[in-house]
Amino acid sequence: MPAMSAGQAVVEALRLEGVKYIFGVVGSCYVEVLDALYGRTDIQFLGVRHEQVAAHMADAYARAGGLPGVCMATNGPGATNLLTGVASAYVNHAPMIVITGAPMISQMLRDSFQELDQLTLFRPVTKAQIQIQRGDRVPELVRHAFRVAMAGKKGPVLVDLPRDMLNETAEMAFVPPERYRWAQRDAGDGALVQRAAEVLSQAVAPVVIAGGGVIWSGAQAEVLAVAERLTAAVVTSYGRNDAVPHDHPLVIGAFGRAGSAEAAEAVRGADVILAVGTRLGHFTTFFDHRFIPEQAKIIQIEVDEKELGRHYPLEVGILGDAKAVLGGILPRLPHKPRDEARLSAIQQLRQQRRQRMASAGASDALPLKPQRVYRELRAVLPRNAIVTIDAGAAASHAYNQLDFYEPQTFITPGDLGSVGAGFPSALGAKLARPDRPVVCLCGDGGFLMTSQDLETAVREGIAVVTVVMTNNCWGSEKAYQKYFFNERYVGSDFGNPRFDEYARLFGAQGLRVEKPEELRPALEKALAAAVPTVLEIPVDPDELPFPARSDAVRKKD
Repeated sequence: MPAMSAGQAVVEALRLEGVKYIFGVVGSCYVEVLDALYGRTDIQFLGVRHEQVAAHMADAYARAGGLPGVCMATNGPGATNLLTGVASAYVNHAPMIVITGAPMISQMLRDSFQELDQLTLFRPVTKAQIQIQRGDRVPELVRHAFRVAMAGKKGPVLVDLPRDMLNETAEMAFVPPERYRWAQRDAGDGALVQRAAEVLSQAVAPVVIAGGGVIWSGAQAEVLAVAERLTAAVVTSYGRNDAVPHDHPLVIGAFGRAGSAEAAEAVRGADVILAVGTRLGHFTTFFDHRFIPEQAKIIQIEVDEKELGRHYPLEVGILGDAKAVLGGILPRLPHKPRDEARLSAIQQLRQQRRQRMASAGASDALPLKPQRVYRELRAVLPRNAIVTIDAGAAASHAYNQLDFYEPQTFITPGDLGSVGAGFPSALGAKLARPDRPVVCLCGDGGFLMTSQDLETAVREGIAVVTVVMTNNCWGSEKAYQKYFFNERYVGSDFGNPRFDEYARLFGAQGLRVEKPEELRPALEKALAAAVPTVLEIPVDPDELPFPARSDAVRKKD
């Protein structure tokens, strides 16, 4: 067993896990770790300008690349700045290792400089919180952090490092991941799998809802095979538009908030719903029967037992891996002739969606409508492009207006709805998949929250395209005030700099479009660039989608 400092051991433990980047802001409490990275090319500390950005980058790195992202911050304010991005990863089930510095063990519980109870602080938004108090335990406990982050429903794990512990020298026992972490595919209870197959075989109007578990288990082929055997419509859960390829003849589109009206129509007509790798969560279903018919029989496949039947009573609930369970259901389904009437109905819904999108994007009015921007995006985005979006009105059109063909190509803020996540998510996704074009879609409010890291993008040569749809307002919130409060606007409007000029100040390429005929050439120029690019597009500030959560607003007399 080699002898080394605990700081060096942290780096070696991360390297063994295949970590290439540690995203963060330098902190004096872990200079031993930073020094152990000096001169290395196999693993890099990638410095950013705000810790929230580091967390969002690690989140997107994991979701785009499939391996845990790593972020790092000093104790106190550095840790608190990480919190929003870590919470976003937690609700999005992204595996992540969150490393925080901590005060010296000898000074803990004395309210020392920048001392906070970080274990408690992160407890609600991490799967586990680990403080390493002995240097020789670094390899063991870092291993455990990765094990927990990648097990079952994936998520972030906190590793807290007291600064004096990092100075300790000890013999370190390292174990490669393939010797201690074994990926398991739970195929589910055989009797329940058989029962699910029987229910599906008797379905008159089956629909498959494909969720994030389909992406993480690589179950796209199995979802489509089951759908083809049943002639079942396929829709995707909220934010998981990339779970199945949208050009498959049975795939209608995204379901739930900001999703496709045609997908909702298909689900409303279902007598049997096969929910694969989805919690049937809030923005997928709203926990009521506006989309999910009350009489429908629901079969749910989930890797997390607590989610089975949590929001709707089930006909069958199967605990297991999406790919493995579907692999067990498929051979139990009878071979029937394709249901031509059902296929025709699905094709009609697909055609309705295409016509609706074309109609919505046909306007040449000025200021430009966001839908017009999405029409051009559909025309120019490469099939393998990764799209990250921010929270907010302008970016929300992506759920309904874009098509996706490959898994891990759509990165959203998910259920936390973190404004400002879009741009740093693009940076993380591009580092995970440098071979692919990466485009961030955001509004002006969200972009300016984290845009200081244009400096990071330029310094590190991270050539992402950021499309900023400027409407000089917090659109989602302004929509509530428009539709429910008689246009009494409070705090909704603001001003901006010219973002094309702003980008050029950082050394990025800055573009601006105001006319419809300029859209496609500008998008093509941005996608062809080898440098970070910001394309600003002023859009109609009155184009505010009707709020999806209208049921939460008190009706006015």
